[in-house]
Amino acid sequence: MKKIAIALSLVFGVSAQAYALEGNAEAGKAKSATCVACHSVDGNSVIPANPKIAGQSEAYLLKQLQDFKSAFTGGNGRKSAVMGAMTAALSEQDMADLAAYFASQETSPGTTPEDVIEAGSKLYRGGDESRGITACTACHGPQGEGMSLAGYPKLGYQHADYISTQLKAFRDGTRNNDMNGMMRDIAAKLSDKDIEILSKYLGGLH
Repeated sequence: MKKIAIALSLVFGVSAQAYALEGNAEAGKAKSATCVACHSVDGNSVIPANPKIAGQSEAYLLKQLQDFKSAFTGGNGRKSAVMGAMTAALSEQDMADLAAYFASQETSPGTTPEDVIEAGSKLYRGGDESRGITACTACHGPQGEGMSLAGYPKLGYQHADYISTQLKAFRDGTRNNDMNGMMRDIAAKLSDKDIEILSKYLGGLH
């Protein structure tokens, strides 16, 4: 099984450790008390700036936790003063358990404003060949469900504010923990208007 995990990491770019560690959802629930203030009890944050992590891929959640901790302790990863401090004392098993718990929850529905449905659908599903923008569906799926084995996150029902912030962070390079720089390359081609449309569209995508 470990050999399979390593092979998957080489093919898809997902941390082998994310597969090697087996998370326990019940244990994760017991350890999630400190997550509630920002992400709510079930991971469906009601604060637009904070992501909904309920129903997100377990492997993706684990990678993000590992990346936050790594950056906070001086390594490469995903920089965040808040999340870095939250993950600093977590063991690998703690992170695996938390990832398993929040992945087991159901994402609460969101909405898409009527005025961005047409433009959002066109950009999300078809991209823009003239500007070299790849369709989002290629990695995140037609319904925004993501591709867990490949390490691509679920985007459907996510808060628009959070999506917008992350796309801009990828675009300016302040977030750089994407696999092979894929999101940085794509975001660099997005205008502020593109980001606004995509972010709002994803809120109700399902």
